[in-house]
Amino acid sequence: MRQKRNRQRTIFEVIGKHPGPQELEQMSLVLEANPEILDRAFEDLTRGRRPDTGRNGMTAEQVLRCAILKQARELTYDDLEFWLTDSHSLRSFCKLRQGQFPGTSTLQSNIKSLCEETWMGIHQFVISYADEEKLEQGRKIRLDSTVVESNIHGPSDSTLLWDGVRVLTRLLFAGMNLSPQPGYRFSDRRRVVKKRLFTIQNAKSKTVREAAYKDMLRYAYQVCGYGETAAIVLSEYKGGNDPFDVIRARNLAEEILKVINLLRKVMDQTERRVLKNEKVPASEKVVSLFETHTDIIVKGKRETEYGHKVFLVGGVSNLILDCLVKRGNPADSECFKELIDRQVDYYGRHPRQSTADGGFASKENLGYAKGNCVKDAVFSKKRGLSIEEMAKSNWVFRRLRNFRAGIEANISTLKRAYGLTRCNWSGWEGFKQYVWSAIVSYNLLIIARMKLAKA
Repeated sequence: MRQKRNRQRTIFEVIGKHPGPQELEQMSLVLEANPEILDRAFEDLTRGRRPDTGRNGMTAEQVLRCAILKQARELTYDDLEFWLTDSHSLRSFCKLRQGQFPGTSTLQSNIKSLCEETWMGIHQFVISYADEEKLEQGRKIRLDSTVVESNIHGPSDSTLLWDGVRVLTRLLFAGMNLSPQPGYRFSDRRRVVKKRLFTIQNAKSKTVREAAYKDMLRYAYQVCGYGETAAIVLSEYKGGNDPFDVIRARNLAEEILKVINLLRKVMDQTERRVLKNEKVPASEKVVSLFETHTDIIVKGKRETEYGHKVFLVGGVSNLILDCLVKRGNPADSECFKELIDRQVDYYGRHPRQSTADGGFASKENLGYAKGNCVKDAVFSKKRGLSIEEMAKSNWVFRRLRNFRAGIEANISTLKRAYGLTRCNWSGWEGFKQYVWSAIVSYNLLIIARMKLAKA
């Protein structure tokens, strides 16, 4: 039976004097001050199932606290399982019962159930709490963007072809494990394709490289042909004694067709780029067969990154007031208006002052900010704008420009200590869940430290 909250703590649960447990205690008080947070988590955990039946699993409160702890300590699920077994203070924060030791799979399935909307709702509760406690009122904000990488290897045409061949071959072998075996045959081309991959990676001449690519493409076409035949056979599979074999066969057919579709796109871009010397637009490229949502991000003269652009809004208190995860590679200036307007959702008004990186600068954005009661809207690079247009004085301009630099430290902390360098959760939805869970965990710890500093 799924429950929402845990029992009240007893007087015997004492918090030690070390800063770590004290920070956890303050984070716990913030969560307890906003019990509505648990409603959203409970809805996610009970979606599609009855909460009043079955064994007693983790409560919504425990799941939420374990998720926050995982991101706040940048733990893997294995590490989280160990520390929840070994540490009294972490067990107390997560409100685990005596004898309750959740395993890795239990933690993963429950934490991944919390959707993006739930994390955004929790974030809004946390920001409202900071406003009520006079810790952050959102009157002066700073904007910047960064890239969070997807969990993929560096893409190249040869490695993508190899990925497609080996995954498709693995699915074909999985179909042959059904009983009785479906009536299709195929040849395992993985060894020869891997040899061509090494040849391409070590080739010193264009002729050798192109010859190896032609061989890879020929074998990839063959494997696609095997897969198309297998998909037809598996979709018509009648099964044997086990009725679930029919379902497995249908699922395998769908997976095979999905991989074939991606592999054919990779083959097309390889032919165009390598053999025909064409330039393939970024929007038409496939950079991963696993994280297909991944975008190609180019920021100025920096190295190309593969992931998604994340826009962050910071405040005076170092809290992250808002986060916007975007598909594609939008220019910073395109998102300025949306970021400014989203502050109304949190505070019911636009900020009094704003400062942003030079990439956000434009006359249109400055006019929009001024038209929405933003008295000083400063950009770190002028981009044709005068100081008089942006701020009421040179002194205000310099102060806001220097204030903007502080969000670089916030981004650095998020990347170093909260795992925002690379998202290791799968899928587009998982990517957004990962980013928002890191933001919520970061904000809770900042609030806890501010409250301890005041005490």
